[in-house]
Amino acid sequence: MTLTKRDLVIRISNETGLVQQQVLEVIQKTLDYIAEALAKGDKVELRNFGVFEVKVRKARVGRNPNAPETDVPIPERSVVKFKPGKEMRAEVLRLPPQPPAPTPPAA
Repeated sequence: MTLTKRDLVIRISNETGLVQQQVLEVIQKTLDYIAEALAKGDKVELRNFGVFEVKVRKARVGRNPNAPETDVPIPERSVVKFKPGKEMRAEVLRLPPQPPAPTPPAA
């Protein structure tokens, strides 16, 4: 199951009694500020949740699987990395391992 922003808004609204529109505005502002900080290259640290930071991925050479003799240069680029906090990591480790989803047969 996927938890969406809408699901968060409804759940928080029900638990706090706040109007859904107010909750949506607070969640959206929070996400906007996180994105803004990351776009400036800042680290975002949320205690007991995790840390978002921008890391630079080195330039490398890739290969086209359909034409392996052709090298494809992949330039250096910035990516967002997330490192979960202790409490979140402990909660996730309690989950039982899920078997991989079956892949549909090739046509």
